[in-house]
Amino acid sequence: MDYQTILFAMQDGVATVTMNRPEVMNALSSTMRAEITHAATALPAGTRCLVLTGAGRAFCSGQDLGDARAAADLEGTLRDEYEPMIHALRNAPVPVIAAVNGVAAGAGANLALVADVVIAARSASFVQAFTRIGLMPDAGGTHVLPRLVGQARAMGAMLFADSITADQAADWGMIWEAVADEEFAAVVAARALALAKGPTRAYLAVREALAASAANDFARQLQVEARLQGELGQSADFTEGVSAFLQKRAAQFTGA
Repeated sequence: MDYQTILFAMQDGVATVTMNRPEVMNALSSTMRAEITHAATALPAGTRCLVLTGAGRAFCSGQDLGDARAAADLEGTLRDEYEPMIHALRNAPVPVIAAVNGVAAGAGANLALVADVVIAARSASFVQAFTRIGLMPDAGGTHVLPRLVGQARAMGAMLFADSITADQAADWGMIWEAVADEEFAAVVAARALALAKGPTRAYLAVREALAASAANDFARQLQVEARLQGELGQSADFTEGVSAFLQKRAAQFTGA
């Protein structure tokens, strides 16, 4: 597909989607939302990891406030455009890394937080900016953020709309890691390649189990673990992993 607002690159099993409207800090337009959704749901054969990042000095500044049509029907825009995008990333058939290279504000912050792993440059920041314009957080933020950092911190972040540094986000458990700006690209590339070479089905089972745990009691979660582990025990990757361990060599996972 010939994208207008994102860049798509593929290398060594890693698909990289770069939001590419740097002149407006990668604000989310209708076209960009559709293109992210398409990219995440139409990944080429051989994709083993998906990286979402931004061009220029921002990851994503959130909704494009110059879009009058979206502003006229916020509920419809969220249902018809944001929900498919969020679901596409949340349910991608491969692990998803949000590589937060700069500010992630409003819906841009919550877009990052739906990824499986968030890696941020130390100069990046996260802002639940919605109340600054008289709105409440959306794009999944009211579900994801309190589960990451707890009710008190989520409430404060959303009410005050303070900027949260990458280091603070890492300390809170909101993201996986904050890395020095000069090391950011190399760290993201190494993490993405590690996932691309790993047991993809096991990664997706981890995602499914953690998602289920929020609604399950302990006994039910044990059942989820048993079911998923039973399925993984029949996989080629499990056979390869055990063989590699016994032979004291690196495993060659295929995601099968």
